[in-house]
Amino acid sequence: MTTAQDATVKAPVRNVAWIRSALQTAIELEHSTLPVYTSAMLSLQVQNFTSYNAIRSVLMEEMVHMSIAANMLAAIGGRPRIKDLDPKFPSHGLPGGVEPDLHIGLAKLSKAQLRNFMRLESPLFLLPEEYGHEDFPTIGKLYSRIRDAIVANAAELRAAVQGGGVANQVGDNIGFKTIVPTPGVDPVDQLLEGIAEILEQGEGATSGTIRTGAAFQNEESHYGKFAELWYGRAYREPEPAVPLTPETEAVHFQGAKIAWPEVVNTLAVPSDGYEKLLAEDPDGKEIRESLLVFDQDYTDMMGHLDAMWNGDPDTQWPTFGEAVHNMMKLRVFSSFTFMQRQIPPALVDDLPRLYPAEFGFLHQYTDLDRPVFYGPRFRNLAAPQS
Repeated sequence: MTTAQDATVKAPVRNVAWIRSALQTAIELEHSTLPVYTSAMLSLQVQNFTSYNAIRSVLMEEMVHMSIAANMLAAIGGRPRIKDLDPKFPSHGLPGGVEPDLHIGLAKLSKAQLRNFMRLESPLFLLPEEYGHEDFPTIGKLYSRIRDAIVANAAELRAAVQGGGVANQVGDNIGFKTIVPTPGVDPVDQLLEGIAEILEQGEGATSGTIRTGAAFQNEESHYGKFAELWYGRAYREPEPAVPLTPETEAVHFQGAKIAWPEVVNTLAVPSDGYEKLLAEDPDGKEIRESLLVFDQDYTDMMGHLDAMWNGDPDTQWPTFGEAVHNMMKLRVFSSFTFMQRQIPPALVDDLPRLYPAEFGFLHQYTDLDRPVFYGPRFRNLAAPQS
């Protein structure tokens, strides 16, 4: 077999079935960012001000992106699966094989974690060349493949949308992009608009910029918002103009100073969700119970979100209200329970024994020379247990 024939045989078939699968992957990918960003946001001692609001704005848009991907999947005959999603942290890479070089976990806000966030949201033009060999070196690359497949399968997708989805559409009256048959509107254009919104808010309006377009008030992309916190300065285009590249990035962040916030020194979450630590903490039983309450609220939220697409459409908005209520409970409950519980210093000193394989990760994302507290671990209790 020739090299050309071999390449043809191995080339993936990106048909409608592949698009459905890729959109479910996109839902899982968008969801996987939520615990990571929320853990950093909840670690802020004052849940307001610039840093908190920047992370929260990204978090809210990631929820929108997850909803757009779910609406797209529902429109073309798929059923979004949400209730049992359970990304395992710490992990190497994101769902779908995206950014396999990225080692990331649940941790407080830190400069090291912000670097991970910037890597996670990086536009392709700012990505170091060393990652260029990856199939999906950026989130945008996955969405670009989905976009290309939508164009290539346009006729079949038009028929799928016109035939009606088997799941609900959610959110046209609160700003989520919906895909519904509309006279004079090409449903393929609707699908492509959904992809464009996700790409623009995550990376920027065009290659070479990290700002969105006028439709989103020219705000910084997710990458830009995290870069502002990392540099401690607001984004400001230099004068005279300088092209934005990895080498010139710093000169684009010379605006107003952004002070570093006061951060609760939570212990980065090991893969067992603190179980070895809790087993030896004298207050472990009580702390475990509060962590389980948080996990149950998180699980309930995921169930409500799933029901918005797959449940009775007549109860969609009350269900959404329940999901929002669970989101609020996560923030308030964690701040006044386990995040107030200091890990005994003797156990902090014993972390190398308790977690020999993960101690490097714990040390990198936790200041072990200061009092250390428990953080949220985001366990979905409805997920299949391995």
